[in-house]
Amino acid sequence: MEFLKKKYPAKSKKKKWLQDEHNRTFIYWLRQKVEIQLNESRNNISEALRWIAHGPRPEVIKYQGYEINGYHFHTKERDDLRVVQNSGVYLEANTFQISSAKDKNPVVANMSFYGVIQEIWELDYNKFKIPVFKCDWVENNHGIKKDELGATLVNLNRIGHKDDCFILASQPIQVFYVEDQLDPRWSIVIVNQRREYIDDSREDLGDIILENQNSSNLMPPVESFDKMSDDDLAYIRTDINEETLVENVD
Repeated sequence: MEFLKKKYPAKSKKKKWLQDEHNRTFIYWLRQKVEIQLNESRNNISEALRWIAHGPRPEVIKYQGYEINGYHFHTKERDDLRVVQNSGVYLEANTFQISSAKDKNPVVANMSFYGVIQEIWELDYNKFKIPVFKCDWVENNHGIKKDELGATLVNLNRIGHKDDCFILASQPIQVFYVEDQLDPRWSIVIVNQRREYIDDSREDLGDIILENQNSSNLMPPVESFDKMSDDDLAYIRTDINEETLVENVD
């Protein structure tokens, strides 16, 4: 952020603009900083940071289910075919809050987000993989409310935050949405409890991902990442009774 303030002094006090520009340009800034550091004989660039600067492979593995942090998540598409519901997510994040589109000085505070998982992606950085959820998020101003008993209700048809739909799979808490009998436009939020799975071979778990990464010990320089052949990269993915979709997201 300090880099942007120095580069654009005329906009150094516009917090919303600085945050948006930071989000838009951060990966390019990071890649440049890593490249500069790698050209020095001594640098503190970790292997993980080096691969993050490269960016993930263009192919994305998509799942219908993912188990993490004691939760068993499904996509909305899979939920629609089942009796149980596992696609609801809740996240509390520190973010800018604005009063209107013309508000140039937003306030930074914690905000609650409620959503539904639409897609589950696994980003492959060769040395490690990062699962992310693509969600439809309820619009905060008019899509979330409290009733007289203090319960949280959401209108799942009011979708917002369309430019910021991805979260790390490790971040959310799982929630259930129960239709309000007095007004079907609204759903009552019920927080799910984490579960400890002892025997992960049980059929009722399903969708469990088992990985075995066998990548080369030699890591290419930043500029040659895109030139690597598929023979240089190896991974094994096993899931249970699930269709795997591989898409190019370039």
